[in-house]
Amino acid sequence: MNWTASDIPPQEGRRAVITGANSGIGFHAALELARHGAEIVLPARSEAKAEDAIRRIRAEVPQAKLTPALLDLSSRRSVRRFVETIDDRFPGGSIDVLINNAGVMALPRRELTEDGFERQFATNFLGPFALTALLFPRLKPASGTRIVTLASLIVHQGRIDFDNLQSERKYVSLYGAYAQSKLADLIFALELQRRLSRAGSPIASLAAHPGIAVTNLMAHFTGLYKLLGRFLTPVIAQSAERGALPGLFAATAPEAAAGGYYGPNGAGERKGFPAPARLPAAAADEALASRLWDTAERLTKTRFDVVG
Repeated sequence: MNWTASDIPPQEGRRAVITGANSGIGFHAALELARHGAEIVLPARSEAKAEDAIRRIRAEVPQAKLTPALLDLSSRRSVRRFVETIDDRFPGGSIDVLINNAGVMALPRRELTEDGFERQFATNFLGPFALTALLFPRLKPASGTRIVTLASLIVHQGRIDFDNLQSERKYVSLYGAYAQSKLADLIFALELQRRLSRAGSPIASLAAHPGIAVTNLMAHFTGLYKLLGRFLTPVIAQSAERGALPGLFAATAPEAAAGGYYGPNGAGERKGFPAPARLPAAAADEALASRLWDTAERLTKTRFDVVG
């Protein structure tokens, strides 16, 4: 069966936090979950972006329950302030779904964040790691609670280079810094599930990738990448709406397995309907995962103790 958004189970009474929900895949994930009754916490890097997304969702789902918030995943300070906002508005274990979706891609030049980290690695991996760690006590400790982290097809070209995590020795935008950050996301999601299982927690961690989806992440493509994208996109890519389906499947489908990784079922996993995705060998390396986890704790100054 080809799973679509119409197969999302009822979401009434459930609260989801979706990063990057103001555009692209995150927006369509928020729209569909809201359409099925979920309350959405919608953080963005500016109040205007969050409010614009809320306006667009309510144009289709007038009764949608939506809460705007500010969050810049590249900033440790912003991540902590966002978690404080969640504590104030929704105290206790009140989150059913966390979707780590927001990211940046293919920045043409190496940039450093206010914390001194390479921007793609910080935004795509360190920020989501710290956010998940700090929000973990706010997740409902119940079956059905899920953490979904968005990876990418490019994980198969990625490598975790501990001697060049911040691209300080060499900066390669797409197949270097970006690929490393998305591989780190996948490794993190699978390692988190191992730790949840060892702790006896009912919370599930899953990963997904959108295939090749047309989103504003492609805005930084230049030269040959931009030219190829213009001609090949209609053939090999799909819309952001379709690209949101693997993450929605991971977040809501009863048949989605804890520790599962999902992507499109078409040729090369570039487009199609949700199905189990192929894992790169690095994703199964538990020693690598443990070292990456320890490194993320150190860099973000965030202890992540997974308890049942």
